[in-house]
Amino acid sequence: IPTSFSTIMTNSATQWGSASATRRALLIHGITMSSNSWEGLAQLLVAEGFFVVAPNLLAHAGRQGNADYRASAFAEDLRPYFAMDTSYDVIIGHSFGGAVAVSLLPFLPKTKETTVLLLDPGLEATEEQTKMNLNLFLKETANIKPVEVHMAKNPAWSRRDCLFRTLGMSMCDRSAVEVFRQQNNPWSFNGLLKKISCNMTITVLVSDPKFGLGICDLKHIPRGVGRLNVKALTGIGHWIQYECPDVIMDAIPLPRAKL
Repeated sequence: IPTSFSTIMTNSATQWGSASATRRALLIHGITMSSNSWEGLAQLLVAEGFFVVAPNLLAHAGRQGNADYRASAFAEDLRPYFAMDTSYDVIIGHSFGGAVAVSLLPFLPKTKETTVLLLDPGLEATEEQTKMNLNLFLKETANIKPVEVHMAKNPAWSRRDCLFRTLGMSMCDRSAVEVFRQQNNPWSFNGLLKKISCNMTITVLVSDPKFGLGICDLKHIPRGVGRLNVKALTGIGHWIQYECPDVIMDAIPLPRAKL
């Protein structure tokens, strides 16, 4: 797998950049993905002076799972990344990673200014929708498509992105995905966005339903909440970090050069 000189991969996580960087970002992937799937966005963040950490979720990328696959258990598993007062300037969660990110909100430092970006997060779903989405994941992991198929189907993706998509599906625990559906019922996480700490800013980027999977619905995002921003994207599907990483970077406060 081609990586940059600044990338360090382990079974638990992938890291990019220098640990001495003044800014830190935590990236949380979704179901059937892996930490190294963030490579493209991570390199953009490193170029802006970030040290980037992306954990592998339980039962993904060869990590052993356990009997608890509730979103709160995935969040609890990530708490060591905040040990010894470690904090992050930016936290990004994609798809189910968005639900994990909002489950982490109560544990984040109350004084550190933090930007949280939720990329087409699955915040609310009926039992029927949850069953349909997870059956799709089971079908995909039972018949893993080669890189070339992903490239033909997703012309906006790089070959690297297609490779990591294939690897993510091949390295997740299918049995965990089945249990996952049963333990996260009802599927409802939007209540965690109704009260946001004054040191946080949360931005939800919602894919175009004409191009996406319909996982994130605008009507499920609370309205009138301070420090909660919502942006509906046009012509961009569920895989925002692959199709248009610039829209993510634009949502991150970056130091401006002095004139």
